[in-house]
Amino acid sequence: MDDKTCTLTMAQALIGYLKHQFVERDGVRQPFFAGCFGIFGHGNVAGIGQALQQNPDFRYYQCRNEQAQVHIAAAYAKVKNRLQTFACTSSIGPGATNMVTGAALATINHLPVLLLPGDIFARRNVAPVLQQLEYPASQDYSVNDCFKPVSKYWDRINRPDQLLTALPEALRVLTSPAEAGAVTLALPQDVQTEAFPYPQTFFKDHTWFVPRNRPDSQALATAAQWIRSSRQPLIVAGGGVIYSEACDVLKALAEQAGIAVGETMAGKGSLPFDCVFNAGAVGATGTLAANQLARETDLVIGIGTRYTDFTTSSMTAFQNPDVHFININVCEFDAGKHAGLALIGDAKATLEELAGLLQGYATAEAYRSQVKTLHDAWDAEVQRIYDLHSTPLPNQGELIGILNEQSAPDAIMVNAAGSMPGDLHKLWRARHPKNFHMEYGYSCMGYEIAGGLGAKMAAPEKDVYVIVGDGSYLMLSSDLATSIQEGYKLIVTLYDNSGFKSIGSLSRSLGQDGFGTRFAYPQGGKLPTDSDGENVRPLEIDFAANARSLGAIVFECHTAEDYSKALKEASSTDCTTVIVVRNDRYISVPGYESWWDVAVAEVSDMPEVRAARKKWEAMRKKERYFF
Repeated sequence: MDDKTCTLTMAQALIGYLKHQFVERDGVRQPFFAGCFGIFGHGNVAGIGQALQQNPDFRYYQCRNEQAQVHIAAAYAKVKNRLQTFACTSSIGPGATNMVTGAALATINHLPVLLLPGDIFARRNVAPVLQQLEYPASQDYSVNDCFKPVSKYWDRINRPDQLLTALPEALRVLTSPAEAGAVTLALPQDVQTEAFPYPQTFFKDHTWFVPRNRPDSQALATAAQWIRSSRQPLIVAGGGVIYSEACDVLKALAEQAGIAVGETMAGKGSLPFDCVFNAGAVGATGTLAANQLARETDLVIGIGTRYTDFTTSSMTAFQNPDVHFININVCEFDAGKHAGLALIGDAKATLEELAGLLQGYATAEAYRSQVKTLHDAWDAEVQRIYDLHSTPLPNQGELIGILNEQSAPDAIMVNAAGSMPGDLHKLWRARHPKNFHMEYGYSCMGYEIAGGLGAKMAAPEKDVYVIVGDGSYLMLSSDLATSIQEGYKLIVTLYDNSGFKSIGSLSRSLGQDGFGTRFAYPQGGKLPTDSDGENVRPLEIDFAANARSLGAIVFECHTAEDYSKALKEASSTDCTTVIVVRNDRYISVPGYESWWDVAVAEVSDMPEVRAARKKWEAMRKKERYFF
């Protein structure tokens, strides 16, 4: 080593660089990486593994599943408003491809995660190496090429010096509000261990400034004019509101101008539930209040939303023939949707400027009165469902109500897949912007427990409640052990309804009788359907014993009263606690004038399917294009 370079392995240089990366927004500076999750194998143990061992100030966390570690990092970044994240490392082969699902989730949700999978040898003389996929048309392919379509930036480091150009590009993408997602650097296992004289300046502290970009002034003035001319405007608040920390500005604008707000899955919590202008969830899993307002609105003001099919009820939500759109988004791609007036910029900065242009403006008294009436009626409907006690098994709505009412006001609730997202989107009374942590961009079964751990690591001072169905739990529960090992307490509610409740309900709506969705033994050579009733032999899965075997404290519940008592006891336990509760798989929360397009078989021998097809064809006619 001399005063200008330091000789390090490629892996050592990579960790050394990551340690010195910072982000700054609004004058607040913090390290970008909180450490590295990983599982070691032959493809990374001697490279990244040795480098992490040599750098104890860049904390390494042991994980149980490679997909889960990416979920942990994504959930952490979500709670941190994308201003901090983790790196995730794996060996080549199945360890690497296990991370592909996590990469897709992070990219779809615009959450920054750095993936460092091991790769095949750059020197090819020993090929094919263990776990190498041989591709006859090229020697430059590996399973890590699977990451390309689910990464915002992808590179393979075939020489140690390539880090010097690859890492700055990776950090540019990871810290960009518009481009954030999964970044993959495939690391050939031999190159990880090769030494190179890196410039010492490469390892100086570097701060990436996260901008609050402003939209074009003429577009902003036009937007203000459109709003002033609108009779029934509706704001659709997406995740960009929360990531931008624009919730207070949004609330002030909604109250100042008298504009109702509907919330997407990612945007729920943008306003507190008791704000009179919060109409609640909008779309396929929306409230009666928000969906009625959406149907009639003549101007949709989308803020930080991608307008997924759930938000638009598969393009049936907005039925006013004169409706048009204003889209506030950091991403030009999303800002241009539905032929909208694009305000390309940070949500908080844009709303602040827009509020200035709307001084003195307010919607008509009749509209504001309608919004209040709908808000109050919906709040009463939520309470009705909370109080709707069923026997012999509790229903999902009342269990959600018990948790919502008993959990601390500053707690975080985490969920991702199954029937819970829709019910929670409608029913959860969000009290702060992080109270409702829903991964629905990918709606990934198995995210829940890993995501809960990421949320708890990002906010250790808060209680974190995870709601997971029996199907998701069986897919990915192993990182209960990680939460216990690291001392991050989760309170997990496991809904046991003997099958896939959400798809069972969808299957019935398609005329298919819940086929393939019950956890039961085959009868007469086929799996039982819902019409078989209770005359089935169920799988006897002991979820409580499974959770205990991983080190969790466990409570088993059979009634709503049991569940309420278990939640109270769980609040005083000293480690991760799992509450297993049986619930009714058939009682559902209503749809409230919403629809979701799932195509039904055009021809079938089953009369129920033919009837469902007729209903689908009628609703399909309501889908719209916007030009």
